[in-house]
Amino acid sequence: MGFHSTTILGRLGKDPEMKYTATGTAVATFSVAVGTKYGEKEETEWYSVVVWDKLAETCAQYLAKGREVLIVGEMKTRSWAGQDGTKQYRTELVGRTVQFVGSKPAAAGNAPAPGDLPFDN
Repeated sequence: MGFHSTTILGRLGKDPEMKYTATGTAVATFSVAVGTKYGEKEETEWYSVVVWDKLAETCAQYLAKGREVLIVGEMKTRSWAGQDGTKQYRTELVGRTVQFVGSKPAAAGNAPAPGDLPFDN
């Protein structure tokens, strides 16, 4: 049995999208941009993030576009049949821990202040 963990530090590209499963489980999805600099060249990698249960509700309540976050979780690839019947794939970071970093953007409303504690799933 193995273990893998992925850690990213970046900024939300959009406000979290909150939904509930048919059984009432909360799930929030959002994108995070992670910038890397190689000498004079800068690159941005986008990650799709999904969080569940109370962590999803906390993220949906306090996170907003532009907010910096540190996320620890596992990369997972899921598949489904598209509308045309072809198999579709999506790789996501399933967040287990989300820590709010830095100051909140003006659009974040009543988000916690800098240095707030991480929220675990």
